[in-house]
Amino acid sequence: MPSLKDLRVRIRSVKSTQKITAAMKMVAASRLRRAQEQAEAARPYAQRMDRMLSSLAGKLAGMPGAPPLLAGTGKDTVHLLVVATSDRGLAGGFNGTILREARRNIRELQAAGKTVKILTIGRKGRDSLRRDYAKLIGDSLTEVGRKRLAFVEAKEIADKILAMYQAGSFDVCTIVYNRFKSAISQIVTLQQLIPFAPPASTPETAAGTGVYEFEPSEEEILTALLPSNLAVQIFTALLENGASEQGARMTAMDNATRNAGEMIDRLTINYNRTRQAVITKELIEIISGAEAL
Repeated sequence: MPSLKDLRVRIRSVKSTQKITAAMKMVAASRLRRAQEQAEAARPYAQRMDRMLSSLAGKLAGMPGAPPLLAGTGKDTVHLLVVATSDRGLAGGFNGTILREARRNIRELQAAGKTVKILTIGRKGRDSLRRDYAKLIGDSLTEVGRKRLAFVEAKEIADKILAMYQAGSFDVCTIVYNRFKSAISQIVTLQQLIPFAPPASTPETAAGTGVYEFEPSEEEILTALLPSNLAVQIFTALLENGASEQGARMTAMDNATRNAGEMIDRLTINYNRTRQAVITKELIEIISGAEAL
């Protein structure tokens, strides 16, 4: 049975932890608002670009003059998996869901006889995948968007991936990230980046499809826009990831703060009961001693 001193130390420790988790919740909440605004502002641009490129790609798919980023290498042997996680923990299941999906995808590809290469964005993904797939990790990037994510950083990642593709290092590139839905809900997403995969058509997008004339030619437009689209899609994915991370961290710290409060209540009750028992025991000893005299 713990002593009164042990219980006091434990209560003091839990109260200190509660102050930390409450402060982290407030910081995450303030960052979430800005990150959510950025992610929501980037979605329309990325969706419109996808829609326009899909219209162009539908005309050139399978044709000899199609750009490499659209036509692909003609093979499906080597897959590059870009795993986007965070650099810091204490974000609930944010990193865990991404890593589980990445591992599942790696196992499926390897079972199908494909060669898998991994590019990690974020320290948590690198450290976790290194345990099981260290030989597959070709490069790892950390501190991306540490202060505030800028398009320049996404462009640098896109240029790195493009250089690998042009060097023949892989045939298909896919990114794994969490799409922000709400502070308590994130959707783990697998999105193919190379070759360009048109998004699934919906009744809304189908209704808005029109007939366009392009100047210059479709081939020239796609050749210029597909590399830019790669950077845009990576930038959008990282923005979604950033909002999801802050939302998951805010929720996790809120739960931790409430759990700490409940633990403090239980420890306080235990402390009071133990203190009462000690006082009762001392009274009994005093009364017994007085009677003995």
